[in-house]
Amino acid sequence: MLDDRTSPGHVAVAVSRAGDERAAAREVAAQINQRATCFLLAFVPGRFSGARMAAALEETLEGVPVFGCSTAGQITPQGYETDALLLLAFPKAHFRCSSILFEPLTPLSSTTIATAAQRHEKTFSHTAGWQRLGLLFADGLSKQEDVLISMLETVLADLPLFGGSAGDALRFEQTYVMHQGHCFSNAALLLLLETDLPFQGVGFDHFLPGETQLVITDADPDERKVFEINGAPAAPEYARLVGCAVEDLSPQIFAENPMLIEYKGQHYVRAIWGADDTGALSFLAAIDDGLIMRLGRGQEIVRTLRSGLDIHDAAGRSPDFILGFDCVLRKLEIEQKQLSDSVSEVLAGARVFGFNTYGEQHCGVHMNQTLVGVAFFAPDQRKLW
Repeated sequence: MLDDRTSPGHVAVAVSRAGDERAAAREVAAQINQRATCFLLAFVPGRFSGARMAAALEETLEGVPVFGCSTAGQITPQGYETDALLLLAFPKAHFRCSSILFEPLTPLSSTTIATAAQRHEKTFSHTAGWQRLGLLFADGLSKQEDVLISMLETVLADLPLFGGSAGDALRFEQTYVMHQGHCFSNAALLLLLETDLPFQGVGFDHFLPGETQLVITDADPDERKVFEINGAPAAPEYARLVGCAVEDLSPQIFAENPMLIEYKGQHYVRAIWGADDTGALSFLAAIDDGLIMRLGRGQEIVRTLRSGLDIHDAAGRSPDFILGFDCVLRKLEIEQKQLSDSVSEVLAGARVFGFNTYGEQHCGVHMNQTLVGVAFFAPDQRKLW
């Protein structure tokens, strides 16, 4: 684990807690070297207007490409935050970038998106000796991330893809991605990156499959709603299985008692975000009739976080920084257990920067309650920028 007093050498990090969009944009712009920057990622708190923030950043940053999304929280040099504008500046010395916007996601045209992604990747010229990866930011209320990441993983088979779904602090009202000075809901943004920095994928959660098995017996896949579990109304049956009254179901209960599916020998969380008056449960990832699932059994979250972020390259070096996409339901559980300070200390020490999501994408799968990201390492011959 790195000393949290040190700063990364190959990305610039800017934070503002100013009260309005223009002031925040000016404050983060003053903290970076614009001429040395290839592109910027902006992770925007829900208290700001996305349209005003996009316009303010576009105006203030004078032509430097800005991408990003709305968030359910930010991971800054101080760890977890809720109301901070976070800007990451990726230097020209180590990065090249190309972007494509997919809009609309609903209805989703798989053929159109697949063709556009393949064409875009082919026209993004290669730099000798540099590696490629993709970053995907999708509207977290589009309900299309499962199909989107699976399709992109197939058509861009040689490109490792990592992503996070835009959030809005559990209001579930409006989420968006940011592209070329504008905000887009019902859309997704794919960034193709080239870098001379070695990198590794990151992906872990803190759940093991428990003994309790259940079957989804009535669901609406398009709306990610479950009406029946084990042939009984979903919410009362789920409450019975986790040992609480149905009226006590809450985001905290859902966060601590997720449902897991098995896919290619791995278990992934399918998180619940709400129960309605009819007894239906709403999910943050794909769900369908006939799915056999298990209730998750939680492990100690700080310990699993330390273990998951204990990453080294072939030379034994720790990452220069980690771009992280961390599910908001993990943050909710951490806050409920009063572990925010401990978790923030671990995140800061590992130089994790990013945002809290409504879902994470990795290895062609859309999942929940997981920390996904990319660990970037310093090159063998350090380049100053």
